[in-house]
Amino acid sequence: MSVVVVGLEHHSAPLELLEKVAVPEDALGKTLGALRDRAMLSEVVVLSTCLRTELYAVVERFHEGVADLQEFLATSGGTTVDVIEEHQTVLFDDAVTVHLFEIAAGLRSSVLGETEVLGQVRRAAEHAEAERAAGPVLSGLFQRAVQAGRKVRSQTAIARGATSLSHVAVELATARLGGSLAGKKMLVVGAGTMGEGIVDALAQSEGAAEIVVANRTVEKAELLAGRVGGEGVGMSGLSGALEKADAVLLSTGSALPVLDVELMTPVARGRRSGAGSRESLVVVDVSVPRNVDPAVALIEGVELLDMDDLSELAEKALDGRRGEVAGAQAIVQQEVERYRADERARGAAPIVSALRERIGQLRESELERHRSRLGELDESQWKEVESVVSDILAKVLHQPTVALKETAGTARGERLVEALRSLFDL
Repeated sequence: MSVVVVGLEHHSAPLELLEKVAVPEDALGKTLGALRDRAMLSEVVVLSTCLRTELYAVVERFHEGVADLQEFLATSGGTTVDVIEEHQTVLFDDAVTVHLFEIAAGLRSSVLGETEVLGQVRRAAEHAEAERAAGPVLSGLFQRAVQAGRKVRSQTAIARGATSLSHVAVELATARLGGSLAGKKMLVVGAGTMGEGIVDALAQSEGAAEIVVANRTVEKAELLAGRVGGEGVGMSGLSGALEKADAVLLSTGSALPVLDVELMTPVARGRRSGAGSRESLVVVDVSVPRNVDPAVALIEGVELLDMDDLSELAEKALDGRRGEVAGAQAIVQQEVERYRADERARGAAPIVSALRERIGQLRESELERHRSRLGELDESQWKEVESVVSDILAKVLHQPTVALKETAGTARGERLVEALRSLFDL
């Protein structure tokens, strides 16, 4: 049995491919169910973020399990296994642990120290558990990854400054609007987790921006906008909100473009023909798959920015936190080693338990056998005998128990387990 991860991330895969394999939140249950039912996969967690889609699995046989995951990614993304193999990440066992802990710590994000990814890792495990796709192995792994990520952020300054895509998106829009949001009208499309982050980042920015939130569910848009004194509208009001906005930031779970040429052409025309001169509408797409048709960039009066532009800005802002990487990596390594030690101890637990049970049975039978021969002992003296015997056996078992836990998962540990099974008929 092995733990593997097969996936694509922004370090090695183009945005176009990441779009194809992305798993929208409303499709996550169906995806987990389809993976859970595959014979080679004992446990599965799907981690799909803005710039990453990875399938974590406990597999019965490594090569067959990896092939199963590759085929699933290719089919769901409408591409081929050859394309997946060209850009994929494939890791197993200990390397999976390091990889996931680094993700949770924000060390593998386009924004170093990103805060949003920690919640994404946690929610990925929760979704898998709710669908009964994750079991004790992956649930434990993801729980410890989240703990490691929290520890990195509490003990280093890696999360200092703009360390979320939401904040970077707002910084990008602000820069395109002349460096200030004062008096600007900002439209946020999408009221999910990322939309909430964008609204919060806008509220924290200098200047009193007017905020409108558009969402498929009007009540949710109004609730989010109400937190910052803004206005919430449904998608039926999107066109009007676009004509009035100075910038629009999008992050929805839609697999299809929310802004296309058909919608944006009359919007741009209306902005140009309206009273007063209007600057170009700044559109920042913080979604994978993209919420804006790339052809919108060709419309006069629209400036379209996407995840590639966000990654570029994030890279420029990296220098202030680069010195924290070594400290963060050291914490990750400590947490990985602690997790491995705990896993080894858990792996040794069954044989340790069986050994202690067998010794306990021998203790009880021998004490019972000798009790009649030592009838002259009163109850307190007999308890003293039992205590002495228990102490001796505990000392005898201590070293074998320590040796089993320290060597669990190694070749030597396997030899010790087999020796104990044979010697004590376990």
